[in-house]
Amino acid sequence: MAVTVLDDKTALVLIDLQAGTLAAPTKPYPAADVVARAAELADAFRAAGAPVVLVRMTTSPDGADATPGRSEAARLAGGRSRAYDLGPIAEPLTGHDEDILVAKRNWGAFHGTDLDIRLRRRGVTQIVLGGIATSLGVESTARAAHEHGYHVTFATDAMTDISEDAHRHSVSYLFPLIGEPGTTKEILALLADR
Repeated sequence: MAVTVLDDKTALVLIDLQAGTLAAPTKPYPAADVVARAAELADAFRAAGAPVVLVRMTTSPDGADATPGRSEAARLAGGRSRAYDLGPIAEPLTGHDEDILVAKRNWGAFHGTDLDIRLRRRGVTQIVLGGIATSLGVESTARAAHEHGYHVTFATDAMTDISEDAHRHSVSYLFPLIGEPGTTKEILALLADR
């Protein structure tokens, strides 16, 4: 099923399109293609006067606000939480003063940030999501957006993952349960028709 509608108050939310994620090998789409599609979406949203949210993963220099907890991944990485920053947001997306910038400390963009407040103050009722990685930051943000009552649309070709299987699982099984998946082209067409 394709995306059917964009609300009058729809925001574009782009997750972790930063130097660190862009350097990783991604599947099914190369990171450069995802950034190009994200930039195309961002330009169209800005032209339509719709909010663009750029979310970046970072922690304080001492790592004190890094996500705690035991996990296999943390154990393999050396145990304790430490400072973590995926670097600057990709160049084609930066330089727009009207964009909303959100720094997150977890996979999702809602927990521990002011994203919900910033969207609600602008009357936003729907978000379009893209970014890296589909099954981590994008999926976590999508789940929280759904729980917060937003309509969620997924720009499925403006997101990618470190695992093609993980990307496919999110896009094919989870996303249709909480929103509407669509392509960049389909989303741009709906945005132009509003």
